[in-house]
Amino acid sequence: MPENEEVGQAIAMDDVDKLLDAAIQSRSRSLFPSLMIYLHTGVRAAESRIQWKRVDLEKRTISVGRSKTKGGEGRVIPLNDEAFEILVEWRSRFKNVKPDHFVFPSERYGFNGHQSHLTGAVAVYDLDPTRPMASIKTAWTACRKAAGVWCRLHDFRHTFISALGEAGVPDSTIKALAGWMSAKMLERYSHTRNQAKRDAVNKLPKRRPL
Repeated sequence: MPENEEVGQAIAMDDVDKLLDAAIQSRSRSLFPSLMIYLHTGVRAAESRIQWKRVDLEKRTISVGRSKTKGGEGRVIPLNDEAFEILVEWRSRFKNVKPDHFVFPSERYGFNGHQSHLTGAVAVYDLDPTRPMASIKTAWTACRKAAGVWCRLHDFRHTFISALGEAGVPDSTIKALAGWMSAKMLERYSHTRNQAKRDAVNKLPKRRPL
């Protein structure tokens, strides 16, 4: 499959915080945990349509099913403490969870009560755990507007990969986590690491004779 050559951006830390704060206030209860999983695992939006049977809370891992690339299918991603805690709390919101149920299920939201249009109280209805969440486009658009940050959802993946590169994680490990086959894609995504490399070479001593 041809690789997408579209260049995105790594989101600045302050902007990530603004987006997460806005997501917590969203009517969509799925938005905040979804963004946290994108941020801590680097999964693509389509890959986040996973079932609970692919989440191993004992081993603290998730395994990706169908993916955009061959290298992405079946890869196992460890959950750090924050991602693990988010998924444990999120799972506790559902009753009688079955392995085939989706982590982020199809559900709709509406105001809860006569004064809810004033208080913002929201109720969940039409919950169907056997179907994945179709889209968070509306909630995501409102979130960006509230945060005053304009970026793509896919930029959370860029942010994840760039943070790994900046932390000095080996290329082979980053490619395994991201589900890539080529070094070219690694270079395209690792925005902050590219800047770190530029900063590094700029520290080399000048060699040209005066």
